[in-house]
Amino acid sequence: MTTADSNQIPTPIPERAAVGPAGRAGLRGAALARVPVRRLRPGPASVAVAALLCLLFGLLYVAMQIRTVFSDQLKQEYAGLVLEAAQRVDSAREQLAVWQRIADTPASHAASFVPAYDAARAELARGVASLAALINASPSPAPPLPSMSPTQATPEAIATVLGSVSAYWRAQRDAASADVRLRVAHVARALIALAALLFCMLITALGMYAKRNRQLAGQSQEFEHASLHDSLTGLSNRRKLLAALDSAAKNARSAVVEQRLAVLYIDLDGFKQVNDSFGHRTGDEFLAAVSARFRASVRKGDLVARIGGDEFAVLVRAFASDDELAEIAGRLMACVAETDQQMGMGGVRASVGIASYPDDVDDHRRLVAAADAAMYQVKRTGKNGFAFAAQTGREATL
Repeated sequence: MTTADSNQIPTPIPERAAVGPAGRAGLRGAALARVPVRRLRPGPASVAVAALLCLLFGLLYVAMQIRTVFSDQLKQEYAGLVLEAAQRVDSAREQLAVWQRIADTPASHAASFVPAYDAARAELARGVASLAALINASPSPAPPLPSMSPTQATPEAIATVLGSVSAYWRAQRDAASADVRLRVAHVARALIALAALLFCMLITALGMYAKRNRQLAGQSQEFEHASLHDSLTGLSNRRKLLAALDSAAKNARSAVVEQRLAVLYIDLDGFKQVNDSFGHRTGDEFLAAVSARFRASVRKGDLVARIGGDEFAVLVRAFASDDELAEIAGRLMACVAETDQQMGMGGVRASVGIASYPDDVDDHRRLVAAADAAMYQVKRTGKNGFAFAAQTGREATL
């Protein structure tokens, strides 16, 4: 047995020990402890439903309080009517007592006071009947009016009964008035709470609307970014390259001194063997690595795009001379060679075609096609070099 084998001796599995009821309970407790606990997080819909339910119950409470306030006001007004009727009866009683005192004087002529006395007694009888009818028709249970006929009861007895009746209904009026004030205060507090709830609901709705807009804006930006960039390398795609080329040409024409634009078209030589020999995953890693080098080698204002497969393009928005373009092409070719050396591919290089506007083509929309044609000229003449669209004989190798 070798040393490596001796280091890999399997550890013997211990025999399973007998587990009693307490041990099984402990194991179940440990298993339950490992179960992840889900925390309930209320969503916008549940919050909105809860707020609407609170608003509904609040409005129902306010409606019930207002209904009770109206009922208490009715009781208060009715108690006022009974008190007014009792006051009229008391006034009639006092008037009758006055006529009785006048009739009892020795100097009075009894015959002359009989009509007035009878009228006062009849008025008292009508007042008592009216008071009794009001008390009996009360909307809330009330003690009935004791019998107090003006012909049988003395004015003092009538005054005592009226005092107790007035005290009871005055207490009822005061209680109803206090209840009205209390319920009005409750309604006011409930309305303030409902207003605060509505304000919070409005703020929450606005916040949710703003959050949703931000999410949609973020998704829109993500979709726009995905539609304009290559998913593997993160570089711009053909669509963004053409849009940037149109914008750059428009700016170049509007400048005081017309600027020149250039497109460098890059195709990787020998990249197919990488996919065939090492697999597509290694090929993707190579493309991502060389794309990062491309992006780092160009100027900040220039645009690197992946056209498709192993083809790339660089938009140069301004340059001074063809030598500057040749230097950029040399850097791009060096990026491919360095990536190939680092990853050990063994033979991946680059062919670069260069076309400029308005020097080589008079229409910026043909720049990409002209640079592609110049790149194929390099392919036909040996690869691993660069060439200009209008001067295809001027080539260089790295």
